[in-house]
Amino acid sequence: MIVTLIIVCEIGFWVLLAAGLAARYLLRMPRTGMALLLCEPLLEVVLLVVTALDLKNGADPSWKHGLAALYIGYTVGHGHRTVKWLDGHAAHRIGGAPRPAGPPRYGMARARHEGRVWLGTLVAAAVATGLLQLAMWYVDDPSRTTSLESWQYTAWRAAGIHGLIALTYAIWPKKAPRPEGARGTARPATTNPRTNDEPGTRPTERSA
Repeated sequence: MIVTLIIVCEIGFWVLLAAGLAARYLLRMPRTGMALLLCEPLLEVVLLVVTALDLKNGADPSWKHGLAALYIGYTVGHGHRTVKWLDGHAAHRIGGAPRPAGPPRYGMARARHEGRVWLGTLVAAAVATGLLQLAMWYVDDPSRTTSLESWQYTAWRAAGIHGLIALTYAIWPKKAPRPEGARGTARPATTNPRTNDEPGTRPTERSA
């Protein structure tokens, strides 16, 4: 049931997102579109309540509850960035707004961008860990909550790996390609004076 609800929440997220953007830019109803977009966090609330009720009814904590916590954490950490990105592109393609600037690709600007994305993963790991810890306290039986504890380690392993990847952009900044004209220095053309022995030259007349 929990896995099915996670799938339903994911589908509902994209349905609400598409409906909100369509109302905002196609139907010219910005308030309705914003209201639909603001309904998206309710999906995570529903998932959280159902997960808590499942544990309250005596279900053994399992990987399903851990996955639900990670899903909620990911939505909190990265959901706003996803909505903002799609809203900018919808405004450009449908609403006639200027094309949104893409993320920086080179140098320390790219490193700072990757750092901000990693902060979202850090928030996701913190939220998931907090929810899992609350579930462990609620069950209050260490012998039944080992799977939830392993999901906490999984969340922080993912955050650590992402952090190392983001750090590489600061240690080894990606360099922009050199302009086409600056790849090599053109050599000055050398002109060799023609001599009379070269073909195609007219011999000079000798004076008698």
